[in-house]
Amino acid sequence: MSPGIRTAVLLLVHVGLTTARLSAQWDKYEEIPFVATPPWVIDEMLKMAGVTSKDVVYDLGSGEGDIVIRAAQRFGAQAVGIELRPELIEKARQRAHEAKVAGRVRFLRADFFYTDIREATVVTLFLLPEINRALRPKLLTELRPGSRIVAHAFPIPDWKPQKFLEKDGRKIFLWVVPGP
Repeated sequence: MSPGIRTAVLLLVHVGLTTARLSAQWDKYEEIPFVATPPWVIDEMLKMAGVTSKDVVYDLGSGEGDIVIRAAQRFGAQAVGIELRPELIEKARQRAHEAKVAGRVRFLRADFFYTDIREATVVTLFLLPEINRALRPKLLTELRPGSRIVAHAFPIPDWKPQKFLEKDGRKIFLWVVPGP
């Protein structure tokens, strides 16, 4: 077998294995149940992150849009929700319209691992620790220094938060993206 053919075969095998792995990963994340964040926790998260009308808040795994809608409604921020499930996206859009914030929010049906989040100044998470860990390189690469990341319930493993709050059995963690 010539070196060129061998390289092409290896490349095809690699692409096939990578596609299978990503497909399995997508299925795994689609199986994670939607659990709403209580409104008071959302408020604490957004306050801890210091959200203002100058911020662009991205909620990764936005569910029915609670965090996105609240960021626009109560803090005047622009906000983007990224969610895999189309039925949750539809519900979020309907709720944003009812809350009269549809002009300040967007909901994307996408895998947040493959979605550009560079516009975000604040990222919110209510995800499992292993997903948070897998997101860390993306957060550090795509977010600008000074951007804030706030998580409900689960930390980003191996990354010490700048702030931590535990109240009524709920945990909230805050990280600030470091400068170069």
